[in-house]
Amino acid sequence: MVGRVEEQAMRAAIAASEQVRGTTSPNPPVGCVVLAADGEVVGVGATQPPGGPHAEVVALRAAGERARGGTAVVTLEPCSHTGRTPPCTDALRSAGVARVVHAASDPNPQAAGGADVLRAAGIDVHSGFMADAVERGPLRAWLHFARTGRPHVTWKYAATLDGRSAAADGTSKWISSAESRAEVHRFRAQVDAIIAGTGTVLADDPQLTARAPDGALLARQPLRVVVGDREIPRAAKVFDDAAETIQLPGGDPAAVLAALAGRGVVDVLLEGGPRLAGAFIAAGCVDRVLAYVAPLLLGAGPAALGEAGVGSISEAWRLTVEETTMSGPDVRISAVPMDGRPGAEAG
Repeated sequence: MVGRVEEQAMRAAIAASEQVRGTTSPNPPVGCVVLAADGEVVGVGATQPPGGPHAEVVALRAAGERARGGTAVVTLEPCSHTGRTPPCTDALRSAGVARVVHAASDPNPQAAGGADVLRAAGIDVHSGFMADAVERGPLRAWLHFARTGRPHVTWKYAATLDGRSAAADGTSKWISSAESRAEVHRFRAQVDAIIAGTGTVLADDPQLTARAPDGALLARQPLRVVVGDREIPRAAKVFDDAAETIQLPGGDPAAVLAALAGRGVVDVLLEGGPRLAGAFIAAGCVDRVLAYVAPLLLGAGPAALGEAGVGSISEAWRLTVEETTMSGPDVRISAVPMDGRPGAEAG
């Protein structure tokens, strides 16, 4: 039986996992809250960088002896295998917890099965609690990566109400608000890589870094990935020493993502240009669209999205809007493909 206490604990576990998102790849950013037998929160933890303890171990250490007879509330099914660290199922059994409540089941065959291991040890296990909230939250990218072997791609763009990404003369600073730009920089600091095309890099000379509103670099910087075959001058800002930069051949988004997967990249932000975005969408390689729509009208200028393999309305990529919220004066829309196919109707 789970109730309000476990719901509050799971929300706290989600918040803890959000705090470490981007620091754990290729491991999942898991959050855990330990409740004493009387329901009091006695430990909160999140997965540490690779090689460090998992969320359950961090939370159990904080709880100490008060974990005995209590409940561990975890965003992901506890692992049951030995990797760089021992199984979390062993830590939970050793701590003497009486119950484990977890959200998402682990899709990784090597680590899955923790719930069954705990049940066999006499621990009460409740699976799937608040799984939807967790799977749309900090674990979204990792779960996608574990299930498909491909990094999760979010296409982020800013556009006017009439769908323009720049004015007719090419100027685009600034379409989105200061609030939206600050939000995007915080998001950049949480992903593993940012992708831009050579056209965008040559035209705009972007840094592709995560920065504070005053321009200072944030503590964590993603890998910068330039896609395309044109040569980029070494003096370009994307090659400064703020973060690592690699260039990959263009033409095949799936090959780009396979190369990034080989580097342990789980979460990708696609930012670079209408043409590159169109190529990724046409290849079925965009898993979420994050749009910042500004209350501006330009009437002319480049569209936010280039050729995407759509010739008629029946071939349009149909999306489900997950969330709509304000970001300063802008509207932020998060949407995902209905079922990964163009032309899919709502069922």
